Amino acid sequence: MRLSPRHPRYRSLVVRARLAAALRRGLVVPEGLLAHGRGEAFDYFLGERTTPSARRAERVAARWLWAAERPVLSVNGNVAAVAADEVARLARTLPSLGVEVNLFHRTPRRARQVAAALRAAGVRAVLGVHPDARIPGLPSDRAWVDRRGIYRADVCLVPLEDGDRTSALRARGQRVISIDLNPLSRTSATADLPIVDEVARALAHIADDLAPLVRRGRALPAPPFRADRALAEAVRAMDRHLTRAARSGSLTRRTR
Repeated sequence: MRLSPRHPRYRSLVVRARLAAALRRGLVVPEGLLAHGRGEAFDYFLGERTTPSARRAERVAARWLWAAERPVLSVNGNVAAVAADEVARLARTLPSLGVEVNLFHRTPRRARQVAAALRAAGVRAVLGVHPDARIPGLPSDRAWVDRRGIYRADVCLVPLEDGDRTSALRARGQRVISIDLNPLSRTSATADLPIVDEVARALAHIADDLAPLVRRGRALPAPPFRADRALAEAVRAMDRHLTRAARSGSLTRRTR
């Protein structure tokens, strides 16, 4: 299907088309489409924009990643389908960043496909295709990790995650940065640094913020972060946007 850039929902339609194509070739599972739809609904509530609170969280995330000794970015099928280019850009910006495949619905074929999508986007080294360690206390296949990557990471960036693994990582003393459009999710509530933003926007912003830090060439102290305040502000931002939309009548005029 040909998509016109003039369509008011063009970007959303492009992402949906990518996910549908990824589903047909097995990169994305049906459950991934449901997860994307839920996230897109929360993005509507935000006005499909990065809020000032999320932008502050992204700047802090860049500082945490830059200060980390062993930072790792976890990638699942949805992230590979919609944000592989942003993952590659972030990995180029921060050479110390490990990129690891980690899947809830894991098969060897899917792991290879995610890795192939990342390499095609420009990620040079992809971990997690042949995991050799397990995170204790996790019953799902997300427990399978790479000993060189997530298993020993001090800071984990986990977009589109589930709360169980976020909790398990934190229980091991690892700091978790999450990217999740739902401020009420277990992932957002559990992460040390929750970013309530769309994944491609968030990864691009973090890369933007990392670039000057890397050029400067010296680590700065990783600033503290109040996760509870960030999540409360995300909820207030959604409330403000919906209230304005209701008052202006734009809800009834919105194009699907």
